Amino acid sequence: MMPDSVKRWIIFPIACLLFVLSQFYRSSIAVITPDLIRDLSVSPSGLSLISAAFFYAFALTQIPISMYLDGIGPRIAMTALSLVAAAGALVFATGHSVDLLVAGRVLMGIGMACNLMGTLKLITLWFTPLRFATLSALVFSLGTLGNLVAATPLVVLVQALGWRQAFMVIGAANLLLALLFYLIARDRPQSAIGSDMPAATGTNAQTMLSGLGRLLREKDYWIISLGTFCRYGIFAAVQALWAGPFLIQAMGITPVSAGNLLLLMSIGLLVGSPLCGWLSDVVLRKRKAIVVTGLVAMGLMLALFTRLTPDAGMPVFALLFFSFGFVSSAGNIMYTHIKERMPPANAGAAMTGINFFTMIGVAVFLQGLGHLLQLRHPQAALGAAAFTELFLLCALCLWATAAAYLMTRETTPHK
Repeated sequence: MMPDSVKRWIIFPIACLLFVLSQFYRSSIAVITPDLIRDLSVSPSGLSLISAAFFYAFALTQIPISMYLDGIGPRIAMTALSLVAAAGALVFATGHSVDLLVAGRVLMGIGMACNLMGTLKLITLWFTPLRFATLSALVFSLGTLGNLVAATPLVVLVQALGWRQAFMVIGAANLLLALLFYLIARDRPQSAIGSDMPAATGTNAQTMLSGLGRLLREKDYWIISLGTFCRYGIFAAVQALWAGPFLIQAMGITPVSAGNLLLLMSIGLLVGSPLCGWLSDVVLRKRKAIVVTGLVAMGLMLALFTRLTPDAGMPVFALLFFSFGFVSSAGNIMYTHIKERMPPANAGAAMTGINFFTMIGVAVFLQGLGHLLQLRHPQAALGAAAFTELFLLCALCLWATAAAYLMTRETTPHK
């Protein structure tokens, strides 16, 4: 029989691959929009609905997951939902209307909704608490690979096979990965890792609602939820939508150079996530301090964006965009923070509840900032003045969130 010390390092990368797949699905629409417009005559509003469907489904699915993840365990939850995502890829690949494409994206969102929280729960069960921040940061960092694969590699696959066949291939890979995870993963090791390793709580409704009620009564839960709502909502809104027109329309940068700057933002996140985890676990041994510093620094980067001019030079743009991604990675420690603020038996519900606000934040900032730009600058919604207001508003949101976060209780890693 394989020892737990080895098995955990097999389960961990497979679970990470499921999260990479989740990140891929989130970003996979951008590069195939010309194909959708050509083949199905999809309007811009239709494209927005197709893209947003994943995020809304993902966020709303966090509500039942918050109750059931602790009850049935991550192995069954992640496998069952990942199979739903594979079905969604098939529906999407064979869809001939906006409604069917939306249905496919909804199934993908539901199917990927447990992969991050399930992976974090597995870390809780298979590793000592002292490693949680480092390993969870590594999960977030590896997840960025999904965003990268959804760019050029997906373009190459679509050019070779067509977008429908490409998503059939992706759905097949999804199916195989889910089955592999089910065959290999186990919810908990044979031997005890430490006191932070609870058994499954069961699916009794009263037990689950009691745990959920305890979570909702925690002041820190709501403050950390606000933190992740603003931090990831703003980061994703800038990265996925508003940075592009800012660079191209307002700054006059070429689309290729703008794409390179967005890639630097992802690389900053990729580099910063494990470093922040290591600082939190080993060097500073603090959670709140890392998060607050990251929120303040994100606001500072956005404030510096408002000082950029077309003649600032690419090195300046590159430094700021890399730095914005880098400091944003500190926000991933929020998952560690909420886990340590709740009893181990409710760790899954706590982290999943936080994830709900993370994904809703993306939708709110994506749509809300767009409405604000149109309202405030109807004739020049993508001009430099409009983006100056947008970035300053986001910076103020982050600084206010950092001030609120100071009221949470600090936690420290323990063996």
